Amino acid sequence: MTQTTFSDAEFTHKKKQTRRDRFLAEIEAVTPWPALVAALLPYYPKGEGRGRPPVGLERILRMYIAQQCFGLSDEGIEDAIHDSQAIRGFVGIDLTHEPAPDATTLLKFRRLLEKHNLTRRIFDEINGHLASKGLMMREGNIVDATLIAAPPSTKNHDEKRDPEIHQSKKGKNWFFGMKADIGVDARSGLTHTLVTTAGNVAARRN
Repeated sequence: MTQTTFSDAEFTHKKKQTRRDRFLAEIEAVTPWPALVAALLPYYPKGEGRGRPPVGLERILRMYIAQQCFGLSDEGIEDAIHDSQAIRGFVGIDLTHEPAPDATTLLKFRRLLEKHNLTRRIFDEINGHLASKGLMMREGNIVDATLIAAPPSTKNHDEKRDPEIHQSKKGKNWFFGMKADIGVDARSGLTHTLVTTAGNVAARRN
């Protein structure tokens, strides 16, 4: 799906490969993109009628997965696409010809996943792909919870906050957003489960 421009190719050839580059290359290699797109396609908007056409499904899926991998907010991953050539290449964006998907577009995509319980479907597809290659060894689980910040402002069309997003306290600070509970295989270090909830829901431990 991703296409490398001449400038990106020259930059990649000259620059040192960072840990982020290597990590994203590993994610690229183990993710069954065609299977994920096929699983999500029946639920994704077709772009019929008036209004702005939807972002390509694989592109917004890549943006979503990059967001989860680095624990970024919607605005954070939007900024990261502009700041990081590695993330930009992973998502498949050439900023000289097209804009990056914005935070609002990603928020709508995440709501779509939650509405149809597709987050679990994504990771089931990835787990099945890994298992077929003998890469998933579940000898113990590590569960971590990360907060994904959301705008607390009520300056929007409905003049109110999203009812599915709540405040949560981390340390001495309060945050407004969603919580992602991420399950990682203790031996391989591979992520096998991702569950998103409101920020005030206690983390799952199984």
